[in-house]
Amino acid sequence: MNQEGLKNILEDVASGRISVQEAVLKIKSAPFHELDFAKIDLERGIRQGVCEVIYGEGKTKEQIAQIVEAMDEPVILITRLNDEKAAYLTEKTGMVYDACSRLGYVGTKPKPTGKGTIVVATGGTSDMPVAEEAALTAEILGNEVVRLYDVGVAGLHRLLSHMEQLMSARVIIAIAGMEGALASVIGGLADCPVIAVPTSVGYGANFEGLSALLSMLNSCASGVSVVNIDNGFGAGFLASRINHMD
Repeated sequence: MNQEGLKNILEDVASGRISVQEAVLKIKSAPFHELDFAKIDLERGIRQGVCEVIYGEGKTKEQIAQIVEAMDEPVILITRLNDEKAAYLTEKTGMVYDACSRLGYVGTKPKPTGKGTIVVATGGTSDMPVAEEAALTAEILGNEVVRLYDVGVAGLHRLLSHMEQLMSARVIIAIAGMEGALASVIGGLADCPVIAVPTSVGYGANFEGLSALLSMLNSCASGVSVVNIDNGFGAGFLASRINHMD
């Protein structure tokens, strides 16, 4: 929606031709911005509270830069970047890039506005790329994040030494490969929602994360939900939604 269209809606509200509720509906259903290769949903932030996130994989660096320019948001999140795209976008748009998570953002990281703390816990150090994708996504969406890395069930005392952080969290993201047992253990300890993220880390017949996915889906602990393999972004986004609910 351009400024003229928005001005017309506001004038209609001021004159009483439409109600405030009708104006909100018009704004929410405003058209997208058309590029040759993409249709940018400029009103997603109005409808859903968060602007569109750019999935970097499969797009050229030039396409991503054009999308960023068209969006014109205070902060824009870009996921699944490689080093070549990151170098280009850093110079072209001023993007801040994290190589571990392959995630970048353009703009200013906001102050936390969530109701509580999101804890991101991993079974091992090898799970950190997925964990950082989740943690940075949550931070860019306005959440305070506590990281607990390498606290897997092979050394359970490492996890139990962080009981205060686990019990005071509003949402916990449990990230693990291998047999994916961390989510069940945390789910049996914490009184908040647990989002399980299976990773493709593991030996032999882990089937690139499928074994961890099935273990988490079959968790006997109540209150555990599961996202797809290596989907740190999805977990961070969902955790932010939960943490911003009243």
